[in-house]
Amino acid sequence: MEKQRIAFVGVGRMGANMARRLKDCGYEITAINDVDKAAAESLAEELGAKYCASLSELTAAADVVFTVVSNDNAMRSIFIDAEDNLLQGSEGTVFVNCATVSDKVQKDIDVAAKAVGAATLEGAMASSISQAREGKLFLIIGGEKEVFENLKPLLDQLSVNLKHTGEIGKASQVKALVNMVMNINTAALAEGLGLADALGLDLEMIVDVFAQTGANSRVLETDSEDMIARDHEAWFMAEHAAKDSGLAQDLANEVGLNLPLNDATKAQYDKLTEMGKGQLDKSGISELTFLKRL
Repeated sequence: MEKQRIAFVGVGRMGANMARRLKDCGYEITAINDVDKAAAESLAEELGAKYCASLSELTAAADVVFTVVSNDNAMRSIFIDAEDNLLQGSEGTVFVNCATVSDKVQKDIDVAAKAVGAATLEGAMASSISQAREGKLFLIIGGEKEVFENLKPLLDQLSVNLKHTGEIGKASQVKALVNMVMNINTAALAEGLGLADALGLDLEMIVDVFAQTGANSRVLETDSEDMIARDHEAWFMAEHAAKDSGLAQDLANEVGLNLPLNDATKAQYDKLTEMGKGQLDKSGISELTFLKRL
């Protein structure tokens, strides 16, 4: 089968590295768009693609469009803006929407796409920037099975494991749960290390003890060193953690479920964001739990 022409909307560190990965795999990256024009133009030049200021122009140049944008409002703007949007002239196009957004937005865009003869998939990413570059993402897919199967050879180049969760909206729900639990674990680790520090305990020793006991977690592996060293270079920004904990909070409210740990975690990330530190890595929540840093 002839390889599809690929375009990207949203080329921050995740989107840009996904585009680079597919270029390495022999796919033609035809068009790039981003609110950061300079970044989009630079990546387009690097990959031999065209920078498209117009979203409809980008759609016309591609068979598959990946979108990697920041939130619900950004998703609505690129698909539903009255003057220029991705769905104009999009019959036959498949949109793979990789942002962590609400299930409602994903469903609304899927309905709008179907109305003009296009298709959508959710491609929620539960991985890091380096994994995007290496084609080792864990992609959580939502959407029609047939659309997924047709696009699977392409998606396999980006992911070590594709998990199809069901209809549109389900992948967003699963991703909200993943980030909810991750954020709670991060907040718990920050409190544990903060209390250990206040007690005068050796933090390296504490990390080793945590790793050998029920306090162990994936977050301990990824964030403990950064919390101790106050190295909060952003791999996953605190303001995004606040947003994603909020998505889980909304889902819980819809079904009438109380999630006090998630509520408390969101409050901490909201506080960090309100302090002007939302662009720190999520490990920056430790700035709220160490006595000497308050």
